[in-house]
Amino acid sequence: MSSSDPPSLYAAREPVFPRRVSGKFRTLKWWIMAVTLGIYYLTPWIRWDRGPELPDQAVLVDLAGRRFFFFWIEIWPHEFYFVAGLLIMAGLGLFLFTSALGRVWCGYACPQTVWTDLFVLTERWIEGDRNARVRLWNAKWDLRKFRLRVSKYLVWALIGLATGGAWVFYFADAPTLMRDLVTFSAHPIAYSSIAILTGTTILFGGIAREQVCIYMCPWPRIQAAMMDEDTITVAYREWRGEPRGKHRKAAGAENLGDCIDCNACVNVCPVGIDIRDGQQLACITCALCIDACDDVMEKIGKPRGLVDYIALTDEIREREGQEPRSIWKHIFRPRVLLYTTLWSLVGVGLVVALFIRTEIDVTVAPIRNPTFVTLSDGSIRNSYDVRLLNKHGETRTFRVSVKGDPSLRVQLEGSPYESVDVPANEQLLQRVYVVAPRASDPALSDRTEFRFWVEDLGNGERVHKDTVFNGVGQ
Repeated sequence: MSSSDPPSLYAAREPVFPRRVSGKFRTLKWWIMAVTLGIYYLTPWIRWDRGPELPDQAVLVDLAGRRFFFFWIEIWPHEFYFVAGLLIMAGLGLFLFTSALGRVWCGYACPQTVWTDLFVLTERWIEGDRNARVRLWNAKWDLRKFRLRVSKYLVWALIGLATGGAWVFYFADAPTLMRDLVTFSAHPIAYSSIAILTGTTILFGGIAREQVCIYMCPWPRIQAAMMDEDTITVAYREWRGEPRGKHRKAAGAENLGDCIDCNACVNVCPVGIDIRDGQQLACITCALCIDACDDVMEKIGKPRGLVDYIALTDEIREREGQEPRSIWKHIFRPRVLLYTTLWSLVGVGLVVALFIRTEIDVTVAPIRNPTFVTLSDGSIRNSYDVRLLNKHGETRTFRVSVKGDPSLRVQLEGSPYESVDVPANEQLLQRVYVVAPRASDPALSDRTEFRFWVEDLGNGERVHKDTVFNGVGQ
């Protein structure tokens, strides 16, 4: 490159090899990883009896039937507001936890973090701890390096395959799909979906790792709007640790801080940052640096907490020799209470909507071409497409009636009666005619409002839809 060329803005990736660490936060992360992965992999195999005509998988996205089953809850397409409400709650929950404890979601429960922990665990199991992996990375290719790398990628492939396979099981009966996959009789979409998800799992969790959190995820760039000086997050007590130094018996050692510059906090960091450099976009607040530093402080006889969960407002207090504020005073503040209130309101609203929803539903679509028909006897007829939804597990008989002008009468296409049978857990599109005689009430206009009533003759439950009758005044 000549001297006139602009400097390169690209820097090659420095691979991160986090060292194994033990402590309360690492133990907490192990438990969260075990629970979340267990839920993900095992949930499709849980059975839930809904009757002979419904699937018995507890959690199922039934694309063919256009329904979502979650244990005893059944969500239909027109009830997508439940899914929207859950997404809103997830967003508000993320705001809530971030405002209170920083990127605690990213550090403990984010799928990228959980699967990266799993991939790093298998890598450490096969290739050794940090120093061994660094040496292997820098070593020239030989039979040992080839064997270790092949072993690692085979295990990663199995993890990715289990991940992709578990995902497709949420969209079909898991035992049936498993049998079809093993006998190579499943639909090609199932195989292609598993292949894509297997590859992306290996790419994100095993290869890209911290690059997903730093460069691909938008949340690090949004989190600053959720945090303030009272947010509790992982930080380095610079006023206690500086100036740092390793030589404790050299001249001037009495002026050194508690930090012995051992880089233990750096070596365990899954994103490869130095927490002593202050708050950084890449930090996921996993708190592994706290475990590493506390272990070193105990060994050299210094107090724990050089790296700890603290708030910025406590820095001034601690520099002046005062005790930090209570953790609850940091958490219970207006911003957090606002997010908690909004989150609770949405949750209560969803629960109320879930319990007050009816087991039948109806939609009415007037036929616009033609708007009305004049029959041979002079009466006026309007046509409507009435979609009846039976959410029960057995066939139900629904009666259709109208309320409004007393002269209006109902006719169901294909039936001499005002009732129709709707199969269990299905929708029925029924053409309904509403007829008004020529000599109807002269007070009616050419657009007369009336109400369709649909009654479940089995239990008396009723729902209604308002619409209009056209042509009376013509």
